[in-house]
Amino acid sequence: MAEASESARLPVDLADYLVHLRVERGRSPNTIASYERDLRRFAESVGNSQLRNVRAQHIEDHHRLLEETGLAPASVARAMTAIRGFYRWMASEEILVADPTADVEISKVPRRLPKGLAENEIDALLSTVDASDPVSRRDRAIIEVLYGTGMRISECVHLSLDDVDLDAALLRVTGKGDKQRLVPVGRYADESLRSWFDATGRTALAPARWRSRNDERAVFLNQRGSRLSRQGMWGVLKKRGAEVGLSSRLSPHVLRHSCATHMLDHGADIRTVQELLGHVSVSTTQIYTAVSQDLLARTYRSAHPRATRRS
Repeated sequence: MAEASESARLPVDLADYLVHLRVERGRSPNTIASYERDLRRFAESVGNSQLRNVRAQHIEDHHRLLEETGLAPASVARAMTAIRGFYRWMASEEILVADPTADVEISKVPRRLPKGLAENEIDALLSTVDASDPVSRRDRAIIEVLYGTGMRISECVHLSLDDVDLDAALLRVTGKGDKQRLVPVGRYADESLRSWFDATGRTALAPARWRSRNDERAVFLNQRGSRLSRQGMWGVLKKRGAEVGLSSRLSPHVLRHSCATHMLDHGADIRTVQELLGHVSVSTTQIYTAVSQDLLARTYRSAHPRATRRS
């Protein structure tokens, strides 16, 4: 095999940093791949051999270059976060005496408020899935689990039978960085899962001979008897959403947003929602409190005797 070209070879410091992110910080493969692309681009910009000699001006110039290339603000922000994290790690490991990003001003992207569905829209969505056949039973269970637990689509497609304990009303979920958590199963999700596990549900889609152990232990199957893929689950939601005019708004992440928002609307503690969603930091969960401010304002205006002007 031919030796990798110099341009394709990752500088040692960057390679070590990515190992740190994977092993010590437990970052997901997708996050590490994104950081590698951003850091490789930065290294090529300043010169691979100059990474330890970078000054604040180099970083500011790179920031400006990224903006001028037309990258989305969120992509620019992610790239700068990767660079800042890399140099903070270099300083903490005493590879560098000082962090060159310490005095660099990096504009932040305003956090967009997630747009969840209204509760009556969730009801309308589920009312169309009658669970009269194996595929409908599966689809209803998927929607109930995603909305009822707030789990990510990747967590849902990776659910295996060993992760389900309906007697204890619990699911074991493997999240980012392979971190596991237990999430409760509500009554509707419980009923839908039991219906799916019935002989006329999952069993009806099971093949005569399993292709792999992974398929055999999968909670959700496609119509060929294999583990339902991420794309397949997206397709389920698009199909069901189209039936009630929600195809442009419905996605697994929208159901996750809806779960968090509706729980907070009904008085759930933010720490509880944080644990349910598997957020490492409560600051990530706090974005949903802003979504609920509209409900707070409406409730205040309708309930407080001095909240509105007299006619």
